[in-house]
Amino acid sequence: MPPSSPISIRPVTPVVGAEIRGVDLATLTDDQFRQIHDALMAHGVIFFRDQALPIDRHKAFGARFGELVAHPNDPGVDGHPEVMPIHADRNSRRVAGERWHSDVSCDPRPPMGSILRLHTVPDTGGDTLFANMYAAWEALSDRLRALLDGLTAVHDGAPYYRETNRLIGRDDGGRSYPTAEHPIARTHPVTGRKALFVNSMFTQCIVGLPPAESRAILAFLYEHLARPDFQFRFRWRANSVAMWDNRCTQHHAIWDYWPATRSGYRVTIRGERPV
Repeated sequence: MPPSSPISIRPVTPVVGAEIRGVDLATLTDDQFRQIHDALMAHGVIFFRDQALPIDRHKAFGARFGELVAHPNDPGVDGHPEVMPIHADRNSRRVAGERWHSDVSCDPRPPMGSILRLHTVPDTGGDTLFANMYAAWEALSDRLRALLDGLTAVHDGAPYYRETNRLIGRDDGGRSYPTAEHPIARTHPVTGRKALFVNSMFTQCIVGLPPAESRAILAFLYEHLARPDFQFRFRWRANSVAMWDNRCTQHHAIWDYWPATRSGYRVTIRGERPV
């Protein structure tokens, strides 16, 4: 596909996601990259089909958005620490991302976004759900937003990552994991919109509230953010690519395809401290 081909950007739901056609991610022009960046800011998550994207070009595409970072728990590909294998087959005891979450929100500077390409997919199943956290925040009542706005929550990677290592029989060697305190409603640095920024994978408590109140409010927010009207369900095909803005979306990988194989690679871009 020549770099001069016109780009088509088609929203997949009114609330989140767009599919982009007419572009080869391995040979982007500057103008095409600007259109892709703007589509990501507008739709939260973008999708591409039929992308023959070797690891070096995958990294190069990600690096156009910012610094690539390694995952704090999962090892990267040999020689490419910032490239995370995403793989599940009949021998897997768990899969990555099988709960609603924002990637590595426990980091003081959570990722700006991630780019996942799957080269092997099951015949059926293995979809990923994406949800718009602008919509989740804006759908809360005025009174609840007034209560939550300005409050912060503790995000800690240790509970989830240690349980992951236990399930797969991996010794984490007593390593330490990132922890951070972030606003419950973060302001996106590009769009200026507020997005709900708590998730059941990493968020532990709301700072300054009694434990019982914190648990009750977080439980409500986790149920609220998973509302179907905030979501899009992406059906993978071989050589599809999804890129999501980690600051205003959450995602959930569905493990409904055992014992089939689902496999690919992900790169992640460093973000900024949430405000």
